[in-house]
Amino acid sequence: MPSKRTLTVAVEHFPIAGAFTISRGSKTEAVVVTATITDGPCTGRGECVPYARYGETVEGVAADIAGQADAIAGGMSRPELQLHMPAGAARNAIDCALWDFEAKHSAKPVHLLAGIPAPQPCVTAYTISLGTPEAMAIAAGAAAHRPLLKVKLGGAGDFERIAAVRAAAPNSRLIVDANEAWTPDLIAANLAACQAAGVEVIEQPLPAGRDEALDRIARRVPFCADESVHDSRTVAALAGRYDAINIKLDKAGGLTEALVLARQARASGLKIMVGCMVGTSLAMAPAMLLTPGAAWVDLDGPLLLHHDRDSGLRYDGSIVQPATPALWG
Repeated sequence: MPSKRTLTVAVEHFPIAGAFTISRGSKTEAVVVTATITDGPCTGRGECVPYARYGETVEGVAADIAGQADAIAGGMSRPELQLHMPAGAARNAIDCALWDFEAKHSAKPVHLLAGIPAPQPCVTAYTISLGTPEAMAIAAGAAAHRPLLKVKLGGAGDFERIAAVRAAAPNSRLIVDANEAWTPDLIAANLAACQAAGVEVIEQPLPAGRDEALDRIARRVPFCADESVHDSRTVAALAGRYDAINIKLDKAGGLTEALVLARQARASGLKIMVGCMVGTSLAMAPAMLLTPGAAWVDLDGPLLLHHDRDSGLRYDGSIVQPATPALWG
């Protein structure tokens, strides 16, 4: 690789169209950190979304990325990056920027460099934010033309929320995400509501670290691990408790590790959901490489923003198209 590479970091703000609300709170803008690697005419970019749930701050992640400038200038490779930084948002931004840089430098798309199938257009879920049953019914009714809805839940009252969304969007497939908000005493009623509504999968019903409670639950709807799974080292603990995992690049620490995680999940008999934080198309583009064979795709971040980046992904309704080289890869 070239030895004159420079690494720059930028913090960018993208307003959300309305608000995005889950069990842990609400936000009205996506604050993203972008890593850019440049050498002459070649430029590679990667975007990450720092997440307080994992102890990350925007300032800390930006500083962690900037701290790798000398290593990048010295020619640090993606495999070396995996050893040099822990999984998380900062490594994700650099890893994706390196993939993009390699693609631009070699004039080969990332899927060829990775030896994986090219991403194809696919259906993405569209998120219904947490709110009162009445508010969620209104939002679901407005999105009822979409084939797949992801319903954010919050614990108490979820029975009514699920029923309200199903009534407002009778023909949409549903997945739900509790974001760790359920307690063991809520599971029976909420599982019954999900089953009655035809929910396909339930994400992270219990807090991470309390997964053992799932051993005692008769699953009438499959469970998908989100906060309980990060990189490939965390897969073994999920056996028998979950039926699927949600792979997010910000958790895995980049596309390089996410590809390993996907292979391990499939080898363990786990289905895959490809997920995202609320970010721009630059964050979604590398995640698109994980979508072939995924049971569910949840890459609706740009659909939730007031505006996206230039050359962003094209969404034809809920069909998301792969990125063009002008964006990434």
